[in-house]
Amino acid sequence: MILDPLKFHQVTIEDTFWKPRQAVNRAVTIPIQYEHCKTTGRIDGIDPDHKPGDPGAHHIFWDSDVAKWIETASYSLQTEPDPQLEALLDEVIAKFAKLQRPDGYVNSWYTNVEPEKRWSNLRDCHELYCAGHLMEAAVAHFYATGKQSLLQIMCRYADYIDTVFGPEEGKRRGYPGHEEIELALVKLYDCTGNERYAKLARFFIDERGQQPHYFDLEARERGEDPSAFPFGGHDYNQSHVPVRQQTRVVGHAVRAMYLYCGMADIAKKTGDAELIQACEALWQNVCQKQMYVTGGIGPSRSNEGFTFDYDMPEETAYCETCAAIGLVFWNHRLLQLTGERRFADVMERALYNGALSGVSLSGDRFFYVNPLASLGDHHRQPWFGCACCPGNISRLIASVGEYAYSSAESNIWVHLYVQGSARFDKDTLGATLRQVTNYPWDGAIRLTLEMEKSQRFSVHLRIPSWCRQYTVAVNGLPLNDDGSVSQGYLVLERQWQHGDLIELSLDMPVERVSAHPQIRMANGKVALQRGPLVYCLEEVDNPVTPLSRIRLPRRSELRANHEPDLLGGVTTITGEAELITEDGWESALYSVNPQNTDRIQIKAVPYSVWDNRAAGHMLVWLRE
Repeated sequence: MILDPLKFHQVTIEDTFWKPRQAVNRAVTIPIQYEHCKTTGRIDGIDPDHKPGDPGAHHIFWDSDVAKWIETASYSLQTEPDPQLEALLDEVIAKFAKLQRPDGYVNSWYTNVEPEKRWSNLRDCHELYCAGHLMEAAVAHFYATGKQSLLQIMCRYADYIDTVFGPEEGKRRGYPGHEEIELALVKLYDCTGNERYAKLARFFIDERGQQPHYFDLEARERGEDPSAFPFGGHDYNQSHVPVRQQTRVVGHAVRAMYLYCGMADIAKKTGDAELIQACEALWQNVCQKQMYVTGGIGPSRSNEGFTFDYDMPEETAYCETCAAIGLVFWNHRLLQLTGERRFADVMERALYNGALSGVSLSGDRFFYVNPLASLGDHHRQPWFGCACCPGNISRLIASVGEYAYSSAESNIWVHLYVQGSARFDKDTLGATLRQVTNYPWDGAIRLTLEMEKSQRFSVHLRIPSWCRQYTVAVNGLPLNDDGSVSQGYLVLERQWQHGDLIELSLDMPVERVSAHPQIRMANGKVALQRGPLVYCLEEVDNPVTPLSRIRLPRRSELRANHEPDLLGGVTTITGEAELITEDGWESALYSVNPQNTDRIQIKAVPYSVWDNRAAGHMLVWLRE
């Protein structure tokens, strides 16, 4: 059964976890993103009359940073109307209208800096990538405001791109070096109903990796040796073989995730069995052999991506924020294809851990890289020259409601537990589902249905894989055989009435997570997890360096304690551990004598909030 996710404008969030994040995103992150885009020249650079002089004063993918700001601001307007922000959006969109060429082309670099090189280097230069982000921004802006100003610009641009690329005679058989436009074109199709955009998205996916290789052909046209590509082979951008033949995730992690999103989108639209099989094989490789416990992916700095199976270093882990966000995007799409819990579980893991860690609680500092251990020298930054991550995490937070619910055939799916409400309008269902919960700090969830008339349908509630026990009741009556579990979802089918109440309680004990034996860096270690949250030790709570001197006895009791005044209100984990002391090591580097230990109390905090206090060491994996 194919699911349809609810859009961000159909969901409201009113909880103590995401709502404060969205408030900070709106009040702090969106304004500072704009200021950074303004002061660095990203905004002024859109103007076709802007003459930067030195090409170094501009950059090939600056349009994408502005596009993500537009997208984020649009999401925010849906939940919190702001006339000043809307006016600022209109002003920036007007700049893109002015930038658009008579043929429909929209790109500030190739209009203002190198107009003679348009479409000359798809491998390295981000024309189609920038186009994709602007298309996503246009769709978000239309849904949030009802205005078609940016949507019309991007439809004209997409129409022009379709005249340039495709399998037809006289068109280029190229595709982007940095994937993004594939998924964006499908969004544009969903918004407009124009089949031309879905067809073009499919062309970009189908053509990737075909021979003769387009990137080699265009390199020779530029007078370059294709083998001189600074990032090695075509696996860097997933063009080493056609996508249907790919079974292992390789290369740049963000590019891979965006490509796989496009593959899943086209598979959903067409039912393409080969694309679905390729997505399944790639998912098995990523999520069973190359994903960190935090949902981070891509261990290597050299290619910002993947190396080999089970290679997961801790201090040097790259785990780009954008990559974890891409993993959220991809698993959300696979979830709609199948309705299987495993995809929602990975989506939740990456969302609450490896992605959310990308921004400070204050909303004004960002991680590009998310290691699983630190010696105290890794901190969030105000901005980056390559500023993809700040815009990505801000748009995810602003639109997080979009990942919580789906519908199909008048049935309801609940994937994420977030206090607020969801409006189900499709298939004449006409129901509103109100959720009350303190998730992820607590596993108690209350869902109330509001309907104009009694209807028969199913409510599917995800039972997370981390949950070993749960209870459910409807209108105060515990369920025995009335509910069944299918693909990890508890299915409640009945004639529902206005005001019906579902109470779901998920056990949420502290658990120790072990890694696969092939993950050599984590052998003999455990990570702490409670509910969807992965935890870490910080030096500010555990004044020991290095933190690897701490050993956690297997029988040590671990307790969860909610601390409302710590880090915006978090549940911490405390327990007794052993500290390897330095007694007897005054004049020795090695010794045959047994190590001396002391008993200490440790405290762990959610990984997503580390580095929000005093600088210091951090550690996820503890020696057991």
